[in-house]
Amino acid sequence: MIKALRRIVLLAAALAPAFASAQAGGNPATPVPAGTYSVESHHTQAMFAINHMGFNDFFGVIPNATGSLTLDPANPAAARLDVRLPVAAISTTNNILDGELKGPSWLDAAQFPEIRFTATKVTLTGARAARIDGNLTLHGVTKPITLDATFGGAGTNPMSKAFTIGFSATGVIKRSDFGVTKYVPLIGDEVRLTITAAFEKQG
Repeated sequence: MIKALRRIVLLAAALAPAFASAQAGGNPATPVPAGTYSVESHHTQAMFAINHMGFNDFFGVIPNATGSLTLDPANPAAARLDVRLPVAAISTTNNILDGELKGPSWLDAAQFPEIRFTATKVTLTGARAARIDGNLTLHGVTKPITLDATFGGAGTNPMSKAFTIGFSATGVIKRSDFGVTKYVPLIGDEVRLTITAAFEKQG
């Protein structure tokens, strides 16, 4: 019995480093090195919510983002962010609604295949929070918008081994400002945005 217990203890000790490594990941306290980061597309999504005729909200998501982030924690105001979303990837989990949103009466994926956001100014508003001012290009129209961002964490992804940083952000736009006026005001003009983004360090 004692020998069996010793073997269990030795096995646990041997596996502990591997287990700890597997549990490693993002931590808000991990220092973020300066450099250029690419969007990690598999875990980056832009979600939206629009009111449906005053009854309820409906939601959608746009995955498959691409883009880059260049930052220096010592000079956050100089950060550069450029992210693109493919309109054809939009999903509400309803095929009929998806087809309408991608069609010419709404976002017109054939003529305007990308939604693009480029940051023009980053202002820290807290230890893990920032206001990101930038330009949103949607439906062929470019307008300034502001996103409120929160830093999630940084660290080495235990699966891909890439140094990764993550953020979430929220914002509000009016779709009519971008020429998407179908059924306004019956279907809400205000679009609430929630973005979750992961970036992997390059080089």
